[in-house]
Amino acid sequence: MTAQDSATGGSAIAVSGAPAPGEEPAPGNDPAPGDPPAPRGGPDPGRGDAARAAPALPTPFALRTGTLLAALGVAAFSLTFPATAWALTGLGPWSVTTCRVVLAALIAGGALVALRVPVPDRRHWPGLLVVTAGVVVGFPLLTTLALQTSTTAHAAVVVGLLPLTTAAFSAVRTGVRPSRLFWAAALAGAAVVIAFAVQQSGGALTTGDLYLFGALLMCAAGYTEGGRLAGHMPGWQVIGWALVGCLPLSVPGAVLALSAEDVHLGGRAVAGLLWLAVGSQFVGMVVWYRGMAAIGVARASQLQLAQPLLTLVWSVLLLGETLTPAAPIAAVAVLVCIGVTQRARVSVGTVRASNPGRTGRSETVEGADRMPEAGDPIPEAVDRNHPPAGANQDNRP
Repeated sequence: MTAQDSATGGSAIAVSGAPAPGEEPAPGNDPAPGDPPAPRGGPDPGRGDAARAAPALPTPFALRTGTLLAALGVAAFSLTFPATAWALTGLGPWSVTTCRVVLAALIAGGALVALRVPVPDRRHWPGLLVVTAGVVVGFPLLTTLALQTSTTAHAAVVVGLLPLTTAAFSAVRTGVRPSRLFWAAALAGAAVVIAFAVQQSGGALTTGDLYLFGALLMCAAGYTEGGRLAGHMPGWQVIGWALVGCLPLSVPGAVLALSAEDVHLGGRAVAGLLWLAVGSQFVGMVVWYRGMAAIGVARASQLQLAQPLLTLVWSVLLLGETLTPAAPIAAVAVLVCIGVTQRARVSVGTVRASNPGRTGRSETVEGADRMPEAGDPIPEAVDRNHPPAGANQDNRP
């Protein structure tokens, strides 16, 4: 995969309508300038787009495989908070954040070098910096600081609002216009989370809650920009270059953090740190993107609705936390709100999609404003020179 817009993969279909050299124009295509008009009674021009060359529909095996990969990604993300809690038993918050970034960057850099992926165009680096600030540094650091005083169950419920927060950012960044039903569900979910945080904190938001809400904003911005960049390169390369680009800061930061904070490495601390770097920060994102490319954003998003509940289960099994009745109730309420937004119809203006049978006309899509996890591409209006996110379905270089 190159950083050029035209190299998003061979699975994207042509939308210009121009026939390949030596081929006859497809039925229903608009005639070129100067060509005689099509005879009366010919094929309906509106059906021409459906007749163009398009990728084959996913096979049942591909759907099963994609669902499995997406589910593995959700499982990896659901372990992030418990792994952070384990890492904090032997490392300070700054050491956890910087070391996980360094380790993940080494893995991502090795993959980029092994596959000979060219450096992205200069015009993509401002967006990669936003991804770095939000997903690589901001979210991990703020949630790690929050987990010093908050339980993983509490953090899971609060951060369960992330898909709705990201959708709000995407509406501003990509021009998506959510419906009133979407905004009503989003505000209801926000109200549930705030009420839960206040109730759990004894009537006022704690410092940990402020860290978590800051993490929501930082990560939503990073996801939104990562989704835009995923229209030009596979998602794993977006997070890969964001990690590698952070190395000049993360390496000296890790050295300073390890020298300034107490280090008492044990089995749990090492296991937690390794999972954060390998499972949550990189490999989880790779399998998530490949699964989402195979089964589609809408189908994959339904799987991720279970992530907060999975984190609650891990908090009990791995950390021995005791859940209050409010935690699962609030988590389910947030999931209901997210489910409503999934079915809210969102007008995205003129969309040239790569699916068979779609045209360049203005259309309405479902589930276009869900953005669940690190670097998940956000649907946006695209043109023929910028294929939509997920066009490179195999994430091949």
